[in-house]
Amino acid sequence: MRRRAAGAVLAALLTASACTAPADPAATPTAREIAAVLEDRAAAVLEHDAAGYLAALDPGATELRTAQRGELANLADVPLKSWTYELKGVTERDGGRATADVELRYRIAGYDTAPAAARRTLELTRDGGRWHITADRAAEGAAGQLWQQGDVEVVEGAHSIVLGVERPAGELRQVADAVDLAVPAVSDAWPRPWTRRVVVLVPGSVRDMAALLGAPEAGYRGIAAVTTGEVGGTGRRPALADRVIVNPQAYADLGGFGQRVVLTHETTHVATRTSTSTATPVWLSEGFADWAAYRGEDRSAASIAPELAAALRTGEVPAELPGDRDFGFDGDPAKLGRAYEGGWLACALIAERWGREKLVAFYESVGAHPRREGAVEQAMDAVLGTTLEQFTADWRDYLGARLG
Repeated sequence: MRRRAAGAVLAALLTASACTAPADPAATPTAREIAAVLEDRAAAVLEHDAAGYLAALDPGATELRTAQRGELANLADVPLKSWTYELKGVTERDGGRATADVELRYRIAGYDTAPAAARRTLELTRDGGRWHITADRAAEGAAGQLWQQGDVEVVEGAHSIVLGVERPAGELRQVADAVDLAVPAVSDAWPRPWTRRVVVLVPGSVRDMAALLGAPEAGYRGIAAVTTGEVGGTGRRPALADRVIVNPQAYADLGGFGQRVVLTHETTHVATRTSTSTATPVWLSEGFADWAAYRGEDRSAASIAPELAAALRTGEVPAELPGDRDFGFDGDPAKLGRAYEGGWLACALIAERWGREKLVAFYESVGAHPRREGAVEQAMDAVLGTTLEQFTADWRDYLGARLG
């Protein structure tokens, strides 16, 4: 796909680039030389200078040069604000060879207030006084990038930018429209400052989605979308940018209602990122996102929480709030459903009994706690005036009242 007109075509690549050698003042001459090569390479990306970009590669690495020429072309429509390489470490070997641990960081103009990041491993050889790259691959356990999967088509909405590969332009426009509707709904549920700008990636298949997550495909076949990013703490700017990644097959199977709920849910994760931390249990982060997504929908609780409703009909009332492990994608789908539904109804209970503002304050209080231990208990006491034990009992009663 070559720059099809899929809505507003965005501006060309923008500003500065840089590469930094290790902060250690004893950084080796090799590290400084490789950093200079990568700095030139970063500048070439922003200038769409194919010759400059390929100049860093070994002239004899034919396959690598072909692949990376294609990757640069695939980025043609992506409005980059910055593109930098940070050299994390260099291992030099005999014969003028080296392995470099590199972190690529980039930002999309108008959307990212923090960079997205990708760890890369580079193999280099020294020839004629200059280092050349002979191999460029994702670091062990790291994710791939969308532009490595094909030509990236860009569709921009009022609050969204959707980057897609091998997907129809109309599909990308529908995703952008759905996110544009989600943003004001999320802002109403989460009345705190946030960027109100969302970046969505739509790869060609669930396999490609898994590659963007650096995870096995099997765990995501039934998952319509996920949000990536780094948790922070109350009021802190995220260290890395969020990305909503859509599974095109599962998303298409949902229909309009499901698609709307999924993208509102994922947009909520973007909005609440600065108030989400390692102290936040999954039942709260996922439950709040579901509460924000369902609160404007005219659906019965039993239709939203069918797995819990079925369990209650057989007398299986959960003894406690869902644990983090209950939210694993690779386990029992019914158990996963009950976990999400239980988190949603816990947040719905707080909103109904104490009000939306108390729910938001509770979320912030938990996320601001310095550690997981005691975070929920302290916030329940300080914000809701209850205990975890009493809340759990109330929640179990609430399940029966809403789903019975």
